[in-house]
Amino acid sequence: MMRKNSITCACWVVVLLSSLANADEKTVKPLFEERFPGAKVESVVKEPLSGLYEIYAAGQIFYADEQVSYVIQGSLVNAKTRQNLTSERLKKFTEIPFDKLPFDQAIKIVKGNGKRQLAVFEDPDCPFCKQLEKELQKVNDVTVYVFLYPLEQLHPGATAKSQKIWCAPDRAKAWLSAVHDGIVPDGKADCDNPIAKLAEFGRPRRITGTPTMMFENGTRIAGAVTADRLEKLLGENVLKQ
Repeated sequence: MMRKNSITCACWVVVLLSSLANADEKTVKPLFEERFPGAKVESVVKEPLSGLYEIYAAGQIFYADEQVSYVIQGSLVNAKTRQNLTSERLKKFTEIPFDKLPFDQAIKIVKGNGKRQLAVFEDPDCPFCKQLEKELQKVNDVTVYVFLYPLEQLHPGATAKSQKIWCAPDRAKAWLSAVHDGIVPDGKADCDNPIAKLAEFGRPRRITGTPTMMFENGTRIAGAVTADRLEKLLGENVLKQ
């Protein structure tokens, strides 16, 4: 009888410890947001090796004790294997499966048969975006999804230009005119547009520069590349389908 009671007691201890762990993770989130106003916590998990809580917020990983009395910002490295645990976790948080992109918020440009697909986050005033667009002119049989992603701090006025492009009757034509010829539509900029939503989408996924390209196989590249490089990357996507 005593043995049965001991087993029952041990089971209740396991359940209690489990519930406490969940409670800790739930309380860390509001504590962190209270101490760092404006920070939106997207994930809190207990890091098994260090015993600290891993907090993912604003596109970054932090580590804290359960009371969030102390916060560490930096890489957690396994001393034995030299494995950067923080870097690997960041990749998981920031990866964007191609089919999960918000295509309803993109400008769709079809070239040739459009069988290959490419998504690009771009700023109409970004010189590297303009360079990439010149290279894209040399690439055929591809569907390009352009996500307007103005970096207002770097290019003042880019947000208004992006809004005008989205509000234009022919968005694809307006975008290409803006990046190739510097001509922005004269029309309104107050239509319902996805600019703010795309900024919210990209921020936690660490889309911090333009252009940022995403290919069907999950490859993600920041910066302009040549047409030859684009052809190779698009070819790899076809091979992996």
